[in-house]
Amino acid sequence: MSLSANPWIRLLRLDRPIGILLLLWPTLWSLWLAAEGLPSFKNLMIFVFGCVLMRSAGCIINDYFDREIDGHIERTKNRPLPMGEIMPHHALIMFLILGLLAFSLVLLTNWLTILIAIGAVTTTAIYPLLKRITNLPQLGLGIAWAFVVPMAFAAEKQHLIPETGYLCLLILSWTLMFDTYYALVDKEDDLKIGVKSTAILFGKYLLPIMISLKVFIISLSVLVGLLFDLMFPYYLGVFVASLFFLKHSFYLNKNEATLFFKAFLENNYIGLAIFTGIFFGI
Repeated sequence: MSLSANPWIRLLRLDRPIGILLLLWPTLWSLWLAAEGLPSFKNLMIFVFGCVLMRSAGCIINDYFDREIDGHIERTKNRPLPMGEIMPHHALIMFLILGLLAFSLVLLTNWLTILIAIGAVTTTAIYPLLKRITNLPQLGLGIAWAFVVPMAFAAEKQHLIPETGYLCLLILSWTLMFDTYYALVDKEDDLKIGVKSTAILFGKYLLPIMISLKVFIISLSVLVGLLFDLMFPYYLGVFVASLFFLKHSFYLNKNEATLFFKAFLENNYIGLAIFTGIFFGI
């Protein structure tokens, strides 16, 4: 029996780990930069397991709020809630369980990390509602993703430093970019049912905006390298990431959902390239 045959596995997206990886990479960037090398084993385990729990919790609360919408979108119509395989209140119970487990991990750190984690959980819970009120829900996801930076520095250093702001902006921008590719997959269905996204907002200016965003991300990546005194391997990682950005830009003139989804998935390699650069460049 495949993993996707189990509705709970599908609800938690454990059959599709791409979301975990896309959250894990910036978490690892932040931990390594905060520790100026290998972070403590305790913090590494807390944050890795926390990524898995919070990504799954985020998927549940997203599906709960979207249970009336998902049935009208080709990509999401077979999710457990619109299919009636799991009752909405059961999904909420699982969300609370995962949230409590994640919070129990944060309790093993310090008060500053705990306070920042409360903001992260609140942002994650609010994010699914943004697509109903703004064309910038991807920005909301970027803010939620960026919380890993102050959490990692608070856990490793017990305080924050000014440079974390630039790392937050880098992760926010990168998330905004790759989630726009994800939104492009559903653009036509979203237009029919009135769901908002940056894919719709950018419209005919999609190509120049996305290219500008990628240039901004690359520039921020170089700035982060300079601020944290990273060595040549890091910039090699940024160069590899830039090649993927260039490759994906050629997809933007083609109205093919499969290419947009491929670009989204390959951001995993971008995250890996930058982490590898940090690992060997510290």
